[in-house]
Formats: sequence, C-alpha cells, structure tokens
Amino acid sequence: MFKMIRGWFSFRRGPDRFLKYPEGKRIYREFHSIRNTQMDQDGLKVINRLNRYGYKSYFVGGCIRDLLLGKKPKDFDIVTNATPTQLRKLFSNSRVIGRRFKLVHVVFRGGKVIEVSTFRSLPEHRLDSSLESDDMYLKRDNIFGTPKEDVARRDFTINSLYFDPRNESIIDYTGGFEDMKNQRINVIGDPDISFKEDPVRMLRAAKFAPLLGFSMHSACAKGIRKNRFEIAKANSNRLLEEYFKIFRTGKSAKIFGSMYETGLLETLMPSAIAASVERAEPGVPFEDTPLGRRLSIADRMLAEREDLTVDIYLALLFCDLVEDVFAVDRWKREEHIAEYVKSRLDEACNEMKLPGRDRSRLLQIFISQIRFRSETDGRRKNRRTDAFREKVYFFEAFMVFKIHSLAEADDEAVQRAMFWEIGPRSRPPESHRMISLFYNPARHRRMDREEFREEREHGANGRESGRSGGRGRQRGDSSGRSSAERSSQGRSSRRADEDFSEDETIEAQPTGRQTSRKENSRRESSVKAASDQAATDVSTPETGAVANEGTKDGAAREGAAKEGGAKGRSRRRRGRGRRKPAGAQPEQPESEEG
Repeated sequence: MFKMIRGWFSFRRGPDRFLKYPEGKRIYREFHSIRNTQMDQDGLKVINRLNRYGYKSYFVGGCIRDLLLGKKPKDFDIVTNATPTQLRKLFSNSRVIGRRFKLVHVVFRGGKVIEVSTFRSLPEHRLDSSLESDDMYLKRDNIFGTPKEDVARRDFTINSLYFDPRNESIIDYTGGFEDMKNQRINVIGDPDISFKEDPVRMLRAAKFAPLLGFSMHSACAKGIRKNRFEIAKANSNRLLEEYFKIFRTGKSAKIFGSMYETGLLETLMPSAIAASVERAEPGVPFEDTPLGRRLSIADRMLAEREDLTVDIYLALLFCDLVEDVFAVDRWKREEHIAEYVKSRLDEACNEMKLPGRDRSRLLQIFISQIRFRSETDGRRKNRRTDAFREKVYFFEAFMVFKIHSLAEADDEAVQRAMFWEIGPRSRPPESHRMISLFYNPARHRRMDREEFREEREHGANGRESGRSGGRGRQRGDSSGRSSAERSSQGRSSRRADEDFSEDETIEAQPTGRQTSRKENSRRESSVKAASDQAATDVSTPETGAVANEGTKDGAAREGAAKEGGAKGRSRRRRGRGRRKPAGAQPEQPESEEG
C-alpha cells in the first residue's frame, strides 16, 4: 500500500533532462559533409522500405562519427520505431538475434549484414530517482520507446547522432555535433549512472580518446576512476571483444596507456600490470614500461603489414610474468618450463577470463622460447630445427621472441631472431584470429603441383582457374564450399532479391552453378583438342564433321566425338575385305582414343 501511495505522488522525470536539445536540432546538408553517396546502398534500401511503410528510420552511431572525421565506416547501423516482429515481416531475408538487446540482421548478398535496432526506452531508475541503487546493471533492455529516449540511453554524445537520408540532415539531441568539432569525449547524463548501467562504457571511453585523438571530459575521467571496479560485472565475452578491437587499431600502446591513467588496467589485469611496473623504473610513463615498449613495437609491425594474431598480443601482455623463460641457462628440460609457465599464467588468465583455447596456445608460445636460444648453437640446421619451423605455433612464438628481444634491447637475442627469420617459416593458418588489417590468406597458401603447372602455362589467371578446379573443388566456385553450402547461399541471395521491389533489386551476380569465362574457354580448348585427335582416326568426312562440330556444351561435344569414333571403327571393319580404288589415301592407323 505504501509503495502504491508513493508511486502516486512520486515525480517521474522525462528524458529531456539528459538532452541538450530536447526537440532535436537539425544540421542540414549545407553545414556538414555527409551525403547519401557515402552511405551503404543496401542500408539506404532498408531505410527507404521502412519509410515507405510509414516507419521512422535513421542511420546512427559510429558510421556518422567516422564520416564526420573523414574515415570509412566499418558498418552502418540503423535505428527505427518498427519492432523486431514488424521488421521480420518486412524483410524475409532477416533474423532476430540477441537476448539482452534484441536486434534484427538484414542479410544481403555475400553475407553482408545491416543491423537494425528499435528505439529503446529509458530504464526505470532514470525516470524515477527513488529506484536508483548501487546495482543498476542492465541485464535486459527490450522496452521500446521514442527517438529522444533512445538517444538519452546511449553511451557518448559523439555516438548519438542520427542521419536522415531523406534530406541528408543530421539530428542532434545531445550536443554531439559540437563535441565532434571540439574533439571531446562526453558521457550522456550522469557518468556514475551511465557506467553502472554498462561498465564496458568505461573501457570504450578510454579507447576512443587516443584512437580518435580526442580529449576526455573531466566528468567522464572522474567517473571512470570512481566506478572502475564496476568493470568486474561486465560480460567477459564483451571485454574480450573490446580487447581484440583494441589490438586491431594499431594504437594499442596509446589505448593501454589511457586505460592505465584512468586505473582501468590495474583493475582488469592486476597481475600482468604489477609485473610490468615492477620491472620498470619508478615514475616512468606507461609507454616506457616493458609492456608499453612491446605494444609499441607490435603496433609498428602492424603498420608495416606484418601478420599478427590475437595470441601474439595476449602473450605480449604476460611476458613479464614469465620473464625467466627467455633465459636459456635456467632450464634443462621443457617439462620444467611447462610447470613454471602454467603456475604463473593461471591467475592472470583467470583475471581476464580467457577461454581454454587461448590458454593452451599461450602455454605453447612460452614453452617454445628456449628453442630460439638453444637450437642455433653452431649455426646448424638440423632435423629438429626444421621440424620446429613447421609447428603451427612457430610463427606466433617467433614473433613474441623477436618483439621481446627488441623491447629489451638484447643484441644477442636480436641476432638469434635474425637467424630464425632467414629462410622459410610457417605462417599462421587461416583459422587463427588475425588482427592484421592487410592479412591476405591467399598470399600464404602453398601451391600444389597442379597449381604450379597452371602458373607456368597460363600465368596468374591460370593459377586462379587451377584453384577453382585443380583441388577437386566444384567448377565455378573458387571458395571450395560444398554444394549444399552453395545452394543455401543461392537460396538466400534469391530471397534477398525477391524481398525488394523492382527499383530496389540487387544486381544479379553469378551463382555457384555458373562457371567463369576463363574456365569455360580452358575447358572448351581441352575438349576441342580431344575431339581433333579423335577426328584424325576416322576416314569419312561425315565422322570428322561430327567430331569437329563446335557445340556450346563441352560434354555434348565429347560424347559426339566418341560416337563418331565408334561409327568409324564399324565402317572400317565392314570395308577391310574390299579393294581400295586407285588414288585412295592410305588408311591411318587407329589410335587408343578413336
């Protein structure tokens, strides 16, 4: 009864108190540089369909931020007032995902996904101050609301801008356009409430500041230091995903330095940071610590298009914990190293909640470090050395040894790294989580004998054709997928085409059943050569005409050649006892292919 009475007289706050422009400020195309030609064309088709059926829909988030900064967006997200059920009915080529946040993925040709979300409402503790508590973590957020409510619940002002493609205008509720001009990271609303709702926002704020070259608002920085221990409530998978995104930026040293200044790094990985700070001189900035030097070297290698993996960066974080593995005189057997590494890494891996796959790979990387110092004695290349080079983890272990040697300025270790770098070395397989932005798995794929023959005979084009047919793959599909996968992809592509009207239809592309023009010409030339050989074995012009007839289908031509050869043999059998007329040409000997 008391709660009911308090609810009658309690004051419910609206979203306007969190917004700088409650009615929404429109920045028209004359005052910004974003145009529809820069937007994703499939995303425009989705918005056009939603508008045509009476729904509001805008581009939102990072794509607007990146375009204002002159960068190419990685993805284009759309927000609308249509519910996931309504979106599913509008787009047959879509699926609903997520539990905490229900989203709709509209799938287009080639597997491209346009993510569409529905306007969310503010949580109850934001509307009613009496419901505020220490635990405000949003476990589920599927209550739909209005555009201004959706803006008020977002993380930063620079990520809250809407773009309306109908008139190419930007809609600003929070002052994000001004913060973009001033290069400032600012939280929407109270930082304490925002960071308790989603602790990962603290990690994202520390990432965006050095990544974009922005400064962090004083209230945002104070909120991170005050609420940094809330990060323990965050989902471990989301944290790992943020780590991997940081590694891909090529600015991991600066981003980890920002996390170190705000106190997040000591909260997320205390064991690794304590070991690195202990080995550094007191009072030095993060970039001058052993961990900072290793990350800086890795970032430079990434900028030079070196192929790096997630496991390499994870190993660089833990090098200070297992520093003794780099000393060759300390160890007699690898079993002793394995026990030492496992005992030192268990606590750090538990702090970061790493999965078992990453833990086992880190163990292999650190156990292998002793080989880089011991196997090069006398400059001999023996069988054990060659076998070690072929290990699937060799490349990652070698890169960790090389980066560690450069960071420690160990001249002897650098010389040994140069020895191991000479000659062939295995590359990380395609199944590894690559973070290099320029990684091309086809560049490191070994050619078999048939590919080498195609390379020699037909050049680069012949190599591509050989990959599509030389390894027993289905013709016309160079990706090596099974027929079931290709048929499934074809069905989804056709369904995506049928889902749009005639003016929105996607341009048709060759399916798995069709073959490329180069492959058709190569196949026809081989069949024609076989037909010409069969034509030389027959004596009648009729059979030769059948064998040399140029049909469109190579299989039909080959069957006609075999039929012509059979007719020629039967006629020769009937005419063996007959006398040849004067001036007749001598009969050619039969061949095995006739």
